[in-house]
This record gives sequence, C-alpha cells and structure tokens, in this order.
Amino acid sequence: MNQTYTLADVDAVAKEIVQLAKSKILLFYGGMGAGKTTLIKAIAKNLGVDDVTSSPTFSLVNEYKTRSGEVIYHFDFYRIESEAEAYSFGAEEYLDSGNWCFIEWPEKVENLLPLDACIIRLSVKSNNRRTIQMQ
Repeated sequence: MNQTYTLADVDAVAKEIVQLAKSKILLFYGGMGAGKTTLIKAIAKNLGVDDVTSSPTFSLVNEYKTRSGEVIYHFDFYRIESEAEAYSFGAEEYLDSGNWCFIEWPEKVENLLPLDACIIRLSVKSNNRRTIQMQ
C-alpha cells in the first residue's frame, strides 16, 4: 500500500490496513503531527472498539476491547528513555500475546520488535494530506 489521503479518507485507509496487514503488530513511523494517533483511532474503530481511544503518551500503553471482546494494545514510546524501560514493564509479553498491538515511535524499541511486524510510514504533504506506505 502506498497512497496519499486526507482526514476524510482515514476510515477507508484504516479498513484497508486491517485487510492487508500480515501481522497484528503494526509499527507506526512518522514525525510529530504525521497522523499516527488519528490513524490508530480509525483502525481501532474499524476493528470494533467503541471506547474513546487516545495516545498513551504518559502511560506508555492503553488497552482497548472490541465489541467481540478482542484486546488491542496501543503503545506510545515517544517518552521512553531506553529499551530496558520497555522491557521492564513487560512490552515483550504484550507483543507475544497474539493480540493487535499498535506502536507509535517503534524506533525507540527496535530490538524488542518481531521481524514480521507490519511497518507503516506516515508523512505530511501539503493541504493537510498524508502519505502512507505500508510494508
């Protein structure tokens, strides 16, 4: 997947990500304001999350449940100081759980990430458009 989209298209992009993902671990790369959290909210909604979703910037991980009872973990490693910090709160157990895991700022914990994780790169274009590349 490689496309440009606007906020009006984010739900369709989220649906396509869910359909194309070969792993339940999604790594979101992109600078501040690239739309990582907005896209994750749309993906969670597409998977059946009715609760309010937000970036876990200070808690490091949020847990959401879908209507069917499936668990989704949403990580934000922006403020993490080291991979050891992620390891100490059990990040590997979350990643090995078989549940959906959405990870913002994965470059902070690269040695903890599975090799088969789905990589999503976001960048900002002009006129409030975003480009997404999914591997």
